[in-house]
Amino acid sequence: MLDKALLLVNFGGPRNLEEVTPFLIELLTDEELLRTNLPSFLHCFFFTRIAKKRASHLTKDYEEIGGFSPIYFDTEELKKKLSMHLQQEVLTFHRYLPATHEESLKKIEVCKAKKIQVFPFFPQFCSGTTGSIASFFCDRLSPKALAKLEWIRSYPDHPAFISCYQKKIGALMEKQGLSEETTLLLFSFHGVPKAFIEEGDTYEKECLASFNACRKHFPKAAAFLSYQSKFGRGEWLEPATDTLCRRISTLAQGKTACIVVPISFTSDHIETLFEIEKLYLPLIRAQGIKAFRCDALNCDPEWFYSILQITKENQKSFDTHSLCRW
Repeated sequence: MLDKALLLVNFGGPRNLEEVTPFLIELLTDEELLRTNLPSFLHCFFFTRIAKKRASHLTKDYEEIGGFSPIYFDTEELKKKLSMHLQQEVLTFHRYLPATHEESLKKIEVCKAKKIQVFPFFPQFCSGTTGSIASFFCDRLSPKALAKLEWIRSYPDHPAFISCYQKKIGALMEKQGLSEETTLLLFSFHGVPKAFIEEGDTYEKECLASFNACRKHFPKAAAFLSYQSKFGRGEWLEPATDTLCRRISTLAQGKTACIVVPISFTSDHIETLFEIEKLYLPLIRAQGIKAFRCDALNCDPEWFYSILQITKENQKSFDTHSLCRW
C-alpha cells in the first residue's frame, strides 16, 4: 500500500459551451455557496430555473473568452506534472463540473494510499469554496475514504504562493515599462456575502493577509484591496472592484498606470478573462489611466514548484469534518 496520494480540488469550469448550463445549475444549487432559508428541495427548484435562464447570457460571455474555462485544463495539466515529479498517485476533483463527479469520487474511494493529502486551489479559506467541497465529500464518500483525507486548509501568505504573484506583477511591470512610483496595484479578490464573515468565516482576514504579504514587495506603488463578482441581493464584502475602478483617477493621486491583480484566483477564467479584462479595465482606461490585468498562476512552473513546497512543508492537517459549517 502506498503511503500517500495527493488530491487537487478546484472550482471547475465548463470545458465547452454545452457544459455552461450544468455548471451553472451545480453552482447555484450549492447551498454552501448560495445560502437561503428555503428548504433544500425549493432551493434546488428555484435556482435550477434561475440557472437555466442565466445560462444563455453566460454562454455569450464564454464565447468572448474562447468558448471554455481554462480551470479544468490547468488543473489536469498540473496533475500530470505533479504525478510525474512525485511518482505518486495524484487525483483531481472539480466541484462544479457534475459530469466529472462520479469518476472522481470513485478514484478517491479505491485509492490504495494510506493517506490522501488534499490541496485546495483556493489560497484563502472560505466555507463557500474549500468548505463546500469538504461538505460535498462528507455527504458522498464512505467513512473509510473520509478518514484518509488530510486537508491543507489554506495558504494565504505562504511565501511560495506570494512569490508567484510577486514575480507575475514584476514581470508585467517590466514588460510594460512601468515603475512602482507610477503604478497603482488593485488586488481583486472574489467577493462573498458579509453574512459568511458574521458566521465566523476567516475569508476576509485571509484576504487581508495575502494583500499585505504581496504589497510589501512593492513599497513605492499604491495598493488597494477590493472584492469582485457580487451575485444577488444582500451585503457583500467591500469595497467592490467595479466601484474602485470607477474612482481610479481619484485613488491614483498622480499614478499613471493600474494593474488589477486577481490574487484569490489561481487559474484564469470567466472572472479574470471577461469580468476584469472586458468590464473593469475599460472603466480605468476611460479615466486616462493605463490599465493591465495580471495573469493568474495557471500552469506556470513557479506555481508548480510552489504547490510542491506548500504540500511538503505543511505542518498541520485538517480532517474533512472540521472544514464543514455543520
